[in-house]
Amino acid sequence: MRPSVVTRALVSATAIAGLAAGTLATAGTSFAAPQQAPRQAASTGSFGVLATNNLGLTSEQAKGIQRWVRGWGYEGAIDGLLGTNSWKAIQNYLAKDWDYNDPIDGIVGPDTIKALQRFLAEHSGYKGPIDGIAGPGTRAAWANWANYIG
Repeated sequence: MRPSVVTRALVSATAIAGLAAGTLATAGTSFAAPQQAPRQAASTGSFGVLATNNLGLTSEQAKGIQRWVRGWGYEGAIDGLLGTNSWKAIQNYLAKDWDYNDPIDGIVGPDTIKALQRFLAEHSGYKGPIDGIAGPGTRAAWANWANYIG
């Protein structure tokens, strides 16, 4: 009768040890390898640039700029956010007399800034270099222009 009790105790102890080892192994892998987020499929559609670049203007100043460029192709909302469509209209204006010759793409790159600086030097007191960098002087003259027309 004794061997049967010992056998049962041994089997029970082995089962408990196995369960504990399995639990620890599962816990170890769950902590060691966090789940990866599922990958999303690449889209083949085209997307517009949604960036806003007010060059330091307040929302109210930017609204004034948007009203000003209505005559240069801006048909969007007067929302105080100079996005792609606002900048396309500004580029249309700058292409007329301010030596902007790049694509009308709404991207505020160095050539857009250079043309803007030429315009601001003539109309808003900009005294800095025509370098395509929207530094403090460019931003201050841009704000002066926005206040003037707003």
